[in-house]
Amino acid sequence: MARIRVLVVDDHRIFAESLAAALAAEPDVDVAAAGSGPAALRCLERGAAEGRRFDVLLVDAELGAGPPGAAPARAVPDDGAVDGISLVAGVRRVQPAVRTVVLAEKDDPHRAALALQAGASGWVAKDCSLQRLLAVVRGVLRDETHLPPALLTGVLRELTAARRHRTDSERLVESLTPREREVLRCMVAGLGRKAVAERLFLSPHTVRTHMQNVLGKLGVHSTLAAVALARRAGVGPAEPLPAAAASVVLAGDVVERGGQPA
Repeated sequence: MARIRVLVVDDHRIFAESLAAALAAEPDVDVAAAGSGPAALRCLERGAAEGRRFDVLLVDAELGAGPPGAAPARAVPDDGAVDGISLVAGVRRVQPAVRTVVLAEKDDPHRAALALQAGASGWVAKDCSLQRLLAVVRGVLRDETHLPPALLTGVLRELTAARRHRTDSERLVESLTPREREVLRCMVAGLGRKAVAERLFLSPHTVRTHMQNVLGKLGVHSTLAAVALARRAGVGPAEPLPAAAASVVLAGDVVERGGQPA
């Protein structure tokens, strides 16, 4: 009998251990539990190194969110924590064969759509039956995608809107000149005006002009908005410089004054 290795990732220890114990009662399921995103990534790395890769991750949608009323978790906060959606995306990058299923306390079409875009194979209510959860686990291993019926319409609407925004963003980026696209990629990388000037061998005044042109053509009023639009269009950051070149180029932070790039 082929065994299924499952990793439960939830920062509520009682829930994680209870779910792991229930799943472990199945004759073909091996289970481990992790209480945070970094711990989950370490488990995945260790399992791969030992030749015992996990097949499915069950990830808390609110991983790292804290108690009710707390500030929402950042994707990569200072303490190294990772939220649920970011963990899904990270696992997709480092171990694409692993299937992830998000466990949620409430139906949320927007977050469910984000999870699917990040690479999740399913979104399941935390209060579903064990039989339902096992059916989803086995289903995603057959490359099925599982969503609650009540979420289907809302998720499809969110995905359609995201695709439309991406198309619009791509069209705007295509209106930029090659040099302006270079500048935009530097902005996505978080480089300030001086760092961009040194990297592209331009004067700071010329870089400022290019940045203003980028904002104007993209129809936005701040560097942060331009970066967000660029990411929707699939524009990645400028590639890191070789070590020799990097020694003479200092990367500055993105600074805005009155909505304009500094």
